[in-house]
Amino acid sequence: MYKKILVGVDGSNTSTLALQEAIKVAKEQAGRLRLVHVIDMFPFATADTGVIGDAQLEEVLFKAGQTIIDGARDEAHKAGLQVETALPQNLTQPIGMVIEEEAKQWGADLIVVGTHGRRGIQHFVLGSVAERVARAATRPVLLVPSRR
Repeated sequence: MYKKILVGVDGSNTSTLALQEAIKVAKEQAGRLRLVHVIDMFPFATADTGVIGDAQLEEVLFKAGQTIIDGARDEAHKAGLQVETALPQNLTQPIGMVIEEEAKQWGADLIVVGTHGRRGIQHFVLGSVAERVARAATRPVLLVPSRR
C-alpha cells in the first residue's frame, strides 16, 4: 500500500502527467501526497553570471518554484487529497538525489516522477532527473513517460 506518495514537480507537461498519475494512486490507496520542487542553485553555485546577483537569482527561482508548487497543490486539492509541499534548495548535488533525500526524510512509500524522454546528446549533456531518482531510490519509483 502506498500511503505516502512523493511527487517531483517542475512545471513541465511531463511533471503534470506524473502528478495526475500520483493523484490516481493516492485516491486508490487512500494516500496523501508530498509535492517537491527543488530550487536548483547547483548550476549557479560557483559561476558569477554578472547579470543577476545571488540573492536576486534565489528570489526568482523561489518565486517560480512556489508558483509551480501552488498549481500542483491546487490540482491535488481538487481531487480531495491531503497535500504537503516542499521547496528544498539545492547547492551541491543533482536534483534526483535531493528528491530521494526528501523521500527518505518524509518516509515516502513511493516516489513519482516524469521522464522527459531525452535521447542522444541532449540526454548525455542534461542527464535525467528521473534516472538519478531511480538509481538513488531506496523505495519504489513510478516513472511516468512524457509520451502516452
